[in-house]
Amino acid sequence: MALVYLVQHAQKEAGPGDPGLTAVGRQQAGRIGRWLQSRDVLRLYSSPLRRAWETAEVVAAGLGLSIAIDARLSERVNWDGGCTFQSFSDDWERSVRDRDFVPPGGDSSRQAGERMRSFLLDLTARQGTVVAVTHGGVTTDLLRTLLGDDKLPARLLRDGIPACAITTIQCIQDMQVSTIASAVYE
Repeated sequence: MALVYLVQHAQKEAGPGDPGLTAVGRQQAGRIGRWLQSRDVLRLYSSPLRRAWETAEVVAAGLGLSIAIDARLSERVNWDGGCTFQSFSDDWERSVRDRDFVPPGGDSSRQAGERMRSFLLDLTARQGTVVAVTHGGVTTDLLRTLLGDDKLPARLLRDGIPACAITTIQCIQDMQVSTIASAVYE
């Protein structure tokens, strides 16, 4: 059985495209990295988006691990500035309400949840502790897929997952969720 810590990336710069971390975000990533040092982490994965891999780089430095990039950890859709932020936000909200709506340039909530589930299924045969730096939207999509909306804290659908919050999943056949968006490192 693999124990997986899904880490929400640290605070990012504002703006479209693929922004990196803020100074506060680098500090957050350092704190999460120090917390993970006592967890016997064997492998570290990251979304290819800059805010995630910059978070993973800070964590990797503290753990002495290399980073494996996995596109399945990417966010459902990323604002690239090709439309107004309001239009992007409206599409995001629609995809939260309608899990099958596919926003322009992205995946539906259901597709993203299944993509993340596929990543976890690949870990079920492995033993040990794994860290995967990912994004709040796709982590919420995974939780909706595994648990259903009625078992999620309402704040997740409304507010999202805070920077560097950890969701812990035991990767066995039925994917047991142990913690949801916990700030355990503070």
